[in-house]
Amino acid sequence: MTTVTSTPPTKPFSFSISNPLKSLTPKSPSLSFPPRKIHHHHHHNRLGLSINATVSSPSPIETTNAPSQDYRVEILSESLPFIQKFRGKTIVVKYGGAAMTSPELKSSVVSDLVLLSCVGLRPILVHGGGPDINRYLKQLNITAEFRDGLRVTDATTMEIVSMVLVGKVNKNLVSLINAAGATAVGLSGHDGRLLTARPVPNSAQLGFVGEVARVDPSVLRPLVDYGYIPVIASVAADEAGQAYNINADTVAGELAAALGAEKLILLTDVAGILEDKEDPSSLVKEIDIKGVKKMIEDGKVAGGMIPKVKCCIRSLAQGVKTASIIDGRRQHSLLHEIMSGEGAGTMITG
Repeated sequence: MTTVTSTPPTKPFSFSISNPLKSLTPKSPSLSFPPRKIHHHHHHNRLGLSINATVSSPSPIETTNAPSQDYRVEILSESLPFIQKFRGKTIVVKYGGAAMTSPELKSSVVSDLVLLSCVGLRPILVHGGGPDINRYLKQLNITAEFRDGLRVTDATTMEIVSMVLVGKVNKNLVSLINAAGATAVGLSGHDGRLLTARPVPNSAQLGFVGEVARVDPSVLRPLVDYGYIPVIASVAADEAGQAYNINADTVAGELAAALGAEKLILLTDVAGILEDKEDPSSLVKEIDIKGVKKMIEDGKVAGGMIPKVKCCIRSLAQGVKTASIIDGRRQHSLLHEIMSGEGAGTMITG
C-alpha cells in the first residue's frame, strides 16, 4: 500500500459552540441527571451529560431568551467526562433515512460530526442513498424493484447506484463537512481495497447485491490519525473487479469491527427498539445481546429492524463496545446519544 505522506489539514476547525446545542438551551435551565432505563437488568451505566434540561421559573430580571454565558460554560464543563472517555476513540456512524432527505437534519448531523471531531473523537461516516438512487432511476424510466428489503440490482442499476452514491451523495457530504469547518475525505469500498465484496447467497434473484467478504482498514488509519473525517459510500468490488451494492448498515458494522470502534451508531427513521411495537412510549433504552436475541425470538423485534439488530450483534461479537439504533429524525441525535444519559434510541451492549 502506498504510504500516506500528505501533511495534516491546516485549515483550522471553526464552528459555533451554540449551534449544535441551540435547540437544547431553555430560558432558565437547571441540569438534571436522570438514570438511563436499564432493560433486562443489565447494569452498563451510560456516562455523560443529560441533554434534556428542565425549565425553572423565569427570573424577574430576565430580559432575553438567549442562554447565558454561564449556562454555556456549565454545559461545556459537564461535557468533560464525555470528552475524557471518548477522546481518541473511533465512532462509526451509519447515515441514512430522513436525516439524508431533510436539509435541517442533514445540517444537524454534519455539525454534530464536526463538534465530535473537534473534541477529539474519530468519527467515520458510512452512507447509502436510497432516495437519490430512486429519483435518478425514475428520471431514466427504470423501475426500482425490491425483494426482502433489498434492491434488485442488474448491471444498469448497479452503474447508476455507483454514480449516485460515489459521485453525488458522497461528494455532497464531503463538501458539507468541509464547509462546516472540519476536513472530510470521500471514499468507497473500492478505494485502497477497503472492502472486498462477494455476492449474497440469493444473488440469482437480486443481481449485483453483495455482502462484505473482507475489510482492510489500512487506508483509513492515516486519515483518522491526521484528523480527517472519512465518508464512505457502501459499494465495493469482488476479487474480479465486479461492483456490488452493499447494505450500508452491514458496511458500517463490519468497518466498526475491523477498526475496533468504541461505538457503532445506526441512524434510522424509528425511535429505536420498542418493547411493544404498537406503543411508541415503550422504547427500550438499553439492552444486552442476550436480551435483544430473546426479543427477536418473542417476535418483539421484527421486519426491517431484524437485520439492523443482527448487524449490531455481529459487530459487538467482534469487539465493538456498544451499538446503538437511534432516531435520526431528531435534531442533533448524535449528540443526544453520545453525550447524554438519556440517549436518542436503543443502545445494545455485549
